[in-house]
Amino acid sequence: MKLIWTGRVISVLPCLLFIFSAILKLIDGPDVTKGFAHLGIPVSMMLPLAILELTCVVVYLVPQTAILGAILLTGFIGGAICAHWRVGDPFYVHIVIGIMIWAGIYLRDSRLRPLIPIRR
Repeated sequence: MKLIWTGRVISVLPCLLFIFSAILKLIDGPDVTKGFAHLGIPVSMMLPLAILELTCVVVYLVPQTAILGAILLTGFIGGAICAHWRVGDPFYVHIVIGIMIWAGIYLRDSRLRPLIPIRR
């Protein structure tokens, strides 16, 4: 039971970051617009990206679709890594977020443990 709750806590942390990011995109402040310009992403992509982020988070948080959600969030974070890497920005935090996504689901879903064995 401790593993499950630890996994839930670890899973919620990156989800909060994704939700915060999506809300900022929905609010469409000047800093977000400046960030999009810096990354070379058209401002017209702001709403679709916010919807995509929120959708992936919901899919990840629903236990029946959590593995699909982890795959989708991994793809999303991979795109973010590429966007930041391309312009020379640091992207280590994105890697940590990806690790947290999979660590959280690994701990909260016992079906994954035989598929991804961690040996001592």
